[in-house]
Amino acid sequence: HIRGLGLDDALEPRAQSEGMVGQQEARKAAGIVLRMIQEGAIAGRAVLLAGQPGTGKTAIAMGIAQALGPETPFTSMAGSEIFSLEMSKTEALTQAFRRSIGVRIMEETELIEGEVVEIEIDEPTAGGEKHGNLTLKTTEMETTYELGTKMLDALSKEKVSAGDVIT
Repeated sequence: HIRGLGLDDALEPRAQSEGMVGQQEARKAAGIVLRMIQEGAIAGRAVLLAGQPGTGKTAIAMGIAQALGPETPFTSMAGSEIFSLEMSKTEALTQAFRRSIGVRIMEETELIEGEVVEIEIDEPTAGGEKHGNLTLKTTEMETTYELGTKMLDALSKEKVSAGDVIT
């Protein structure tokens, strides 16, 4: 239900906007913090909101996160959660940070095909990984690819050799 801090462009709080009501001074202060984050003035640092229970600290924090965009992680924790755990406070906070950080892995897959001209496998050093090169020829060009252990093992398993066509 909270979609932002409910501030206008001059950082003045609207009476009711973006799911926020009340706490106008706190919302204005949060707007200043938000602007500093957006300008990179406090990037990489934490913001601690303190106050009595039920004063809207979580709502303001959620408003800041929403205003920063969908890529901004948000995790709410009560102080009692930290102090009632049987682990260290540092470990509890570390776990909360890990839960809130979303890791997105973008993977590029390159499709290679052509006639195998040559496969060179470098002898691994003591305890090292296997590396090698695969040279493929198509009607348009000839290209050499550097391969790691996994690809070399797959080629070996398939008994690929010079003259074979990979599609």
